[in-house]
Amino acid sequence: MFDFDATLPLMAVQFLVLVALLNVLFYKPLTRVLDERDDYVRKNLNQAKENAKKSEELAQKFEEQLKDARRESQEIIAKAQAEAQEEASKNIAQAQQEVQAQREKATAEIEAQKREALQSLESQVDTLSHQVLDKLVGRDLVKR
Repeated sequence: MFDFDATLPLMAVQFLVLVALLNVLFYKPLTRVLDERDDYVRKNLNQAKENAKKSEELAQKFEEQLKDARRESQEIIAKAQAEAQEEASKNIAQAQQEVQAQREKATAEIEAQKREALQSLESQVDTLSHQVLDKLVGRDLVKR
């Protein structure tokens, strides 16, 4: 079946030379390219993970800053509303005091006019009653 002459060792040498040539010309450059590609993908993957982590941290920071800004704006709004309410209360109190003062002044003026009118009426009543008496009784009999 097999002939063990010089062709078998020659075939074995040819096979070993072919394997050595393929290793040097094909497999080493191919494995080098695959290793470089693997390193490139690994670096990009690590960089992407780092970027995702950084963006997550930045998003969290942004959310915290947004929360703080909302809280501060709510505090400012509440403070402004309290100040506006206080100012409105002061204005209302001042207006009520002014109305009360005007009411008291008007009441005093009315009372003064009332007294004046009563005094005027009393003097007119006195004058009229004397005139009536003078006409009825006569001037000579009426004492003043």
